[in-house]
Amino acid sequence: MKRLHLFFDNIQQSVLFVVLLAFFFACQSDIKNESEIEALDINIKLDRFDLKFYNQTPEVVPILKKEYPYLFPKQFSDSVWFARQKDSLQLLLQAAVEEVFNDVSGLEQEVSHLFKHIKYHFPTTKIPQVVTLTNNVDYQIKTVYSDSLLILSLDTFLGAEHPLYDGIPNYIRKELDPKFILSQIVEKFAAYTIPPAEDRTFLAHMLYEGKKLYFQDLLLPHLNKNIKIGYTEAELEWVRENELYIWQYFVERQVLYQTEYEWVQRFLEPAPFSKFYLQLDNESPGRVGRWIGWQIVSSYMREFPETTIEELIRLPDQKLFNLSKYKPKR
Repeated sequence: MKRLHLFFDNIQQSVLFVVLLAFFFACQSDIKNESEIEALDINIKLDRFDLKFYNQTPEVVPILKKEYPYLFPKQFSDSVWFARQKDSLQLLLQAAVEEVFNDVSGLEQEVSHLFKHIKYHFPTTKIPQVVTLTNNVDYQIKTVYSDSLLILSLDTFLGAEHPLYDGIPNYIRKELDPKFILSQIVEKFAAYTIPPAEDRTFLAHMLYEGKKLYFQDLLLPHLNKNIKIGYTEAELEWVRENELYIWQYFVERQVLYQTEYEWVQRFLEPAPFSKFYLQLDNESPGRVGRWIGWQIVSSYMREFPETTIEELIRLPDQKLFNLSKYKPKR
């Protein structure tokens, strides 16, 4: 019995050694990648269109129209822009922006660091011109990304408790905070990069959202998960604790291959809570289908860690799901 005990002890020690060795090499690889990423020569400066436009004389408008034609729709005459320069609400928003974003050097460093990660993983990506503006707190268009241009509406990132956001629902207001700027940029970059869902099934939509969230892991590795998905810490804890039950709900009701848009609305679109039509609805955060999609994609990448990001985003949804071996824990 003593020999048998020693035998199992040796096996356990060997397994532990292998695990520690794998962990060590993974850490070394991560350190090497980070050093290579940090060495990239990318230094982004924010182009403060908001400062060039507001609190300026009308004479700047024709100049700005030439420099930023995409910000001046042709159907509007110059008189519209002159009036906007003097509009009391616009000036109030701009004053708030200048107070919160008086010093953007830290934000510039963060955005530069993010685009180093993007350039490392997507070498053909152009480093964009980053233009800031004030845009009537249009929280549905906080950021715009297209090839060589990134637009940030700074008035949508003043802070969740800012008095100018009074009246905006809490589930929206919580993301109107500077800490969400980087995740918003990645969200738009991912939507620009990842091919649309292959079909109209709920599963395809979930995996599309899951791939976008995997981009957050890849490009913002040190950011807290609740920021990546746009949750509070309490909401993140809820989906972690209830992941099995969410999944069971989808499976038992045979939701995965449904094509009615109702399921997207209930579990993937922004909302104060997800619509299970059960007593737990008010306890749940919105968009829990995104969490499940994220876990499926993450499960696949754990099974096939050698998969490149380019291979992942083009992997057929059904194949990804089948190979992921996704099984939430109790």
